[in-house]
Amino acid sequence: MALGTATGPSELRFDTGRVCLDLLATTHPVERLDSVTVLRAWITGSGIVPPGTPLDHADASWLAGFRELRCQTARLVRARTPRGPGGPYDLALARVNDLARAAPPAPRAVRGEDGVLVRQLTAPPECAALLGALARDAVELLTDPVARACLRQCAGDNCPIVYVDTSRGRRRRWCSSEICGNRERVARHRRRAALAR
Repeated sequence: MALGTATGPSELRFDTGRVCLDLLATTHPVERLDSVTVLRAWITGSGIVPPGTPLDHADASWLAGFRELRCQTARLVRARTPRGPGGPYDLALARVNDLARAAPPAPRAVRGEDGVLVRQLTAPPECAALLGALARDAVELLTDPVARACLRQCAGDNCPIVYVDTSRGRRRRWCSSEICGNRERVARHRRRAALAR
């Protein structure tokens, strides 16, 4: 199945419009980051590293780091109005800001086999650098009033996914028309058919 149209627990989605929100989507419908192998696939699929980047050095501590950043980012993205200082929102904000300090992986341009320039990292990325890139994306999203105003919660039944609505007229209702939108259309059809009987 293609990326962005996942339905199984081990399939990954990249259709929220921001890489930090794609990380949040790894909890639905079940925990998807359940192994280092899946985490490596998510890192490559998300585009924060070029295809073919070696990630053999990733271990279980990476899973813990990515899950922690996901939890803190979710707390910030889903908060409507932060409560008083020192609460969970401020703790999450401090942690995301701390992670954002790490320099992201350094890219370089190299000639590919066909002579065309391709992006490659100067060295295998460290976990802190990748978390830094994701945390910076969250900071940029949270501090951009235009992007923040385009954040939407999926209208699908029991779908917690948050996405950036860049559709014309800002009328997008679902995280994915192929997944939640299709489920809604099927449910609507079944209700009409049941009423017709």
